[in-house]
Amino acid sequence: MKKPVLQLLRTSTESQAAPDRAGVPAQEAANRRTATQYDLQIVRTITITDVSGAAVLRSPEMQLLLKLIESADIDGVVAKEFSRLMRPENFADYALLQAFADTGTVLYLPEGPIDFSSKSGRLLGTIRAAMAGNERTELLERIWGAKEEKRRAGEHPQGVIALPFAVEYDRQTGRWSFKDEAEKVLEAFRYILAGQTSYTEIGRAVGIEPFNLRNILRNPIYSGWRVYTRRRDPSPKALRTTHDGRQGDRPKIERAPEDIIRVKVLEPLISEEEFSQVQHILDLKKKNHWRVRPDHRRRFTFSGFLRCAGCENLIYSHSHHPRDWYVCKSRTWPERKLRAARGLPPCTNPYMRRERVEAQLDVIFAQRLTDHKFLGRIAGELSERTNPKGTKSQAARLQRMSDRLLDKRKRVLDAYFSALIEQSERDRRLKQIEVDQHFCEEQLLALRTEKCKISVEELSHIFAPFHEWEYLSKIDKRRLLQAIIPEIHLQNYSVTKLALLIDGEHRNELNRTGRDSWPRPA
Repeated sequence: MKKPVLQLLRTSTESQAAPDRAGVPAQEAANRRTATQYDLQIVRTITITDVSGAAVLRSPEMQLLLKLIESADIDGVVAKEFSRLMRPENFADYALLQAFADTGTVLYLPEGPIDFSSKSGRLLGTIRAAMAGNERTELLERIWGAKEEKRRAGEHPQGVIALPFAVEYDRQTGRWSFKDEAEKVLEAFRYILAGQTSYTEIGRAVGIEPFNLRNILRNPIYSGWRVYTRRRDPSPKALRTTHDGRQGDRPKIERAPEDIIRVKVLEPLISEEEFSQVQHILDLKKKNHWRVRPDHRRRFTFSGFLRCAGCENLIYSHSHHPRDWYVCKSRTWPERKLRAARGLPPCTNPYMRRERVEAQLDVIFAQRLTDHKFLGRIAGELSERTNPKGTKSQAARLQRMSDRLLDKRKRVLDAYFSALIEQSERDRRLKQIEVDQHFCEEQLLALRTEKCKISVEELSHIFAPFHEWEYLSKIDKRRLLQAIIPEIHLQNYSVTKLALLIDGEHRNELNRTGRDSWPRPA
């Protein structure tokens, strides 16, 4: 009686699986010969396309295969070669072999079967996997070396998508040329040389998106030179895939100075002198941008430090000549639409005049934070809040619970890597463990916190700079705010909460400004 097996077909790219390519038919023919040789019956075919051998575990097709081999009705998997199963770059990928060993599934190859549950199979399987991974590394190095030689020779070894705007390359003749759209680029260079430096205005005039225009004007290809200053990161940790294991772009890294390639490939669209002049102009534009100019005057002192007391959202600054306002982000049109879609009530925090809000906050920072009676109440409340509560036995129980959760998390991951549970079930269990772990950590932190004894004098020393608050400029006030990172909650001009985030945990989250914080056009 023939043994039921699964047939595994895998191609690393979509083009290899195209009808005009022989990759998939060759694998099928080899698998049929293997099935005949070992008296096997192929009951189902698993086809994986556009998935690297280093990312097979992330593909839903491989997860389906691991689930199917758990059945006693499946005796093994047949493949053309070991590399169709995997080309590991990471030791975690060897969990795939463990799944074969746990289910007693045999891998049938043209040169012979491998039983990973046997001693010889474990040794041979590990060696074959390491060899397949090494072959992948050597293959990538050879491909990269060949492409580098082509780049140095002035050829284009990549696809059309990697060509600069308005540039084309003929693979038959190896010649570079400019398209008709290059006139747009030339006109953009002329605008820069004529003194117009607004990407928006130039982009509108020549019909190129401003974001793309910035990169186009920096590309030396239009002066006739093809320059490669960056490359893809070849390290295993830089492997990027989509959620289903499909190929993704590796991040780019800067080349070493000796690896930079600079080759003349075509007649220039603009002279090198003019190109250098444009680069100098763009460098000055970047250097003198209003956001980095020391003489730039901010109108909003507290922009980036305010939150809405009603919905906890950020409060933006908004200019509508001749008045300035602070407004909750939830009041903006995109946020209102999003909250309505989620069934959340609209924010009722009104637009608040800048002058009135800042005058009230100035009083708080200049008077309240320097008042001894107010600081005394703060010190007392801080001491009361940090008074540790609970017993040693309670702390021990929480610690044991935390340790058990860590063990449980490890068991869940082991079950997933062994294909005993699906990804959705793994995520559900891990999420619950994370919630429980967070609870334990908070309770332990509350129990272990030592009682904080801080005097009014110490608080007065901390807030001493605020004695000069009313005499500081807006720039100096913002520098002082950056040092203490306050989170100020506002509701209809009333301050409901003021927290000092000294640890900087929320620095990037709080210190933002909206589009309406930009200076008015001249």
